[in-house]
Amino acid sequence: MKTTTIGIVGFGFMGQVHLKYLSQMKHVKILGICDIDETQFAHAPADMKTYNNPAELIADKDIDVILISSNNDTHRHITEMAANAGKHVLCEKPVALSLEDLDAMTAVCKKNNVSFTVHQQRRFDKDFRTAKAVFESGTLGDMYTVQSALYGFNGNMHDWHVYMDQGGGMLYDWGVHLLDQLLWMIPGKIKSMYADIRNVINTEVDDYFNVMMRFDSGVTATLELGTYFLADKPGWFDRHWFIGGNKGSMHVDGFDPKGAIVRTSELLTNVAGQRTFTVAGPTRSFGDPPLGRILTEALPAVDVNHLMYFDNYFAALNGNDEFLVTIPEVRRVLRLMDAVRESAATMKSIDFE
Repeated sequence: MKTTTIGIVGFGFMGQVHLKYLSQMKHVKILGICDIDETQFAHAPADMKTYNNPAELIADKDIDVILISSNNDTHRHITEMAANAGKHVLCEKPVALSLEDLDAMTAVCKKNNVSFTVHQQRRFDKDFRTAKAVFESGTLGDMYTVQSALYGFNGNMHDWHVYMDQGGGMLYDWGVHLLDQLLWMIPGKIKSMYADIRNVINTEVDDYFNVMMRFDSGVTATLELGTYFLADKPGWFDRHWFIGGNKGSMHVDGFDPKGAIVRTSELLTNVAGQRTFTVAGPTRSFGDPPLGRILTEALPAVDVNHLMYFDNYFAALNGNDEFLVTIPEVRRVLRLMDAVRESAATMKSIDFE
């Protein structure tokens, strides 16, 4: 494999993460970094070329790929500059703040015959891949619910993330990842969706959202995120999954997943017309199950990491694979995010697909 040369535009948190990962890879060389805040260069290797104008970095004829990790509202302009200079474009999420911008970015890359994809590396999260493996195995039977959640305690955004016009807020920051995971896992069309978005303690940008999607397969997917969603129990401020089917359930907690596949040893027999009282009232569905009734199985072993995203990226760039993240998939997520905002604003469900 030939060496691929990279220029990074935006050297904040993600730009520095990209440098860390890409520096571990053979056949990849970072030729320069760009940031409008020159103090960020203190985090770069001493011999790294630095720029405070993306046009100057893009003009370097030795660079093959421009990796964009600058503020969300700059993605279109930098993509257009890079594509017109004949550079391949790898863009951070969210790729754009509107479908119009994404379509323009797609068109300019196609016109200049350069590749264009998005860094949706959380397709390689272990918790997600564990849930996906269980979902696709069919071991839970006919599945009716998939629940995805992420909770935090601090609440406040930081830096440019507090400004809506720069693409701030949790829907753009984390929602794009979590929606992408659900859409990549659950096949079929989304027939309808309903959403709620809140500014709980932030004045301009969202810090809570709840999205419910009904797929044509009959699966209902629910996504909830809250940055100020408090509880006093261990493991609450973390990642959570639940999948329910007619042959069992699965629960997963944490980015380094812990959980189980859970079944019942027997179902109670329906007794029509017979009154039965328990300590929980006239029901037999709730309360503590008898010893041995609940059975658990280990979760499937999943071995993935975020570096695998770049393994696929460079293989595809060299014609040895297909890009894992396609622009039609990215466009569908962006269109869904528009629908989420519309549903929250109107307090009405939306027929999506």
